[in-house]
Amino acid sequence: MRDSVDAILAQWRAERPDLDPSPMGVIGRISRAARALERRLRDHFASRGLQSGEFDILATLRRSGAPYRLSAGALVGSAMVTSGAITHRLDRLVAKDLVTRETDPDHRRSVLVTLTDHGRELVDELVDAHLELERALLADLDTAEQDQLAGLLRTLLNGLGDTPE
Repeated sequence: MRDSVDAILAQWRAERPDLDPSPMGVIGRISRAARALERRLRDHFASRGLQSGEFDILATLRRSGAPYRLSAGALVGSAMVTSGAITHRLDRLVAKDLVTRETDPDHRRSVLVTLTDHGRELVDELVDAHLELERALLADLDTAEQDQLAGLLRTLLNGLGDTPE
């Protein structure tokens, strides 16, 4: 089965037979898959009144364990976005009563973000639906193929410097 990237590669091979465009096939497919997945996830969260980045913060707080509290700096590190982006996300989540924000009593220059009861209930509900959607998005791959793809992507990400801190 061919995809749209195959057409691009065929054009390069026809126009520049001296080049091997195969890296474009890998990177192009990863990029297109990422955009398609992001679109589906964005729409999924929007139907529930959230942006993807807001869900990321809620999920990060939830999986951190009770008391579901992290510093804003820890959230910046886990989300790989700027502190300004985190601030805007937190503003929206505070307005929706999904998180609270307070000055850390032990470090006055640090802000602690805590999942509210309402936020915990919402993320617990959403994570089930989120996993169901992700299973559907991967349905064209069997379990062994999903495991193989996860391993290959892990190797790629490690090579690109995306390792646990």
